[in-house]
Amino acid sequence: MNRTARLYALVEELRAAAPRPLTVARLAARFEVATRTVQRDLQALTAAGLPVRATTGRGGGWSIDPRTTLPPVRFTEQEAAALTVALAATGHGTPYAAAARTAAQKLAAVLPEPAATTARDLARRIVTLPAPEPTAAARSAVEHALAEGTVLRLRYADAAGRESERLVEPAGLLTAGGHWYLIAWCRTRRAGRGFRLDRITAADPTAEPAGHHDLAALLHGSAAAGARPAAALDAL
Repeated sequence: MNRTARLYALVEELRAAAPRPLTVARLAARFEVATRTVQRDLQALTAAGLPVRATTGRGGGWSIDPRTTLPPVRFTEQEAAALTVALAATGHGTPYAAAARTAAQKLAAVLPEPAATTARDLARRIVTLPAPEPTAAARSAVEHALAEGTVLRLRYADAAGRESERLVEPAGLLTAGGHWYLIAWCRTRRAGRGFRLDRITAADPTAEPAGHHDLAALLHGSAAAGARPAAALDAL
């Protein structure tokens, strides 16, 4: 087992035992490596921002907060290869692109051969045309506001380049024609609006809770009224 795969396996071992801590000696025996190696791996997980912590004294050891990790998901080789390819094809300007890249790396690290080679070969044969991208700060602010359900303050440039400042209540995201749009209730216009992400010149999340707005209702009557969730999400 290479180090990347071992790091992921360590997280799952800690998650399965949580909240009970596991000793370094037990983890070293489980993965058949030296205790010093496990200690370095655990420190690397902590430095990477994972909720891994050490407790000292009798009954101490290493543990992880199970609320911040997902349980193992078993994929077939074909499903894992499909996910790897789809995640690898995510553009840099796409919402949640950073998370998609790290997810693709995790899948690639644990895929067995020959599935790993097949997934890498397929990913290399998927190309995209460059498109205008939102700034990383704007994309991150939009992601945060959607996840937390908070009001977003943004500066937006329309197709003619005219800028305006808006307070919006995010409802969801729309992808169309190679672009991504934030669909939100605009407090300034007192109506639903679509904001193309690459035209958001500045965005600041706030701590103010946003009202709930039905995405389909905001799209009603617009050119995107027929938008539907991705086919792969129909069963969710």
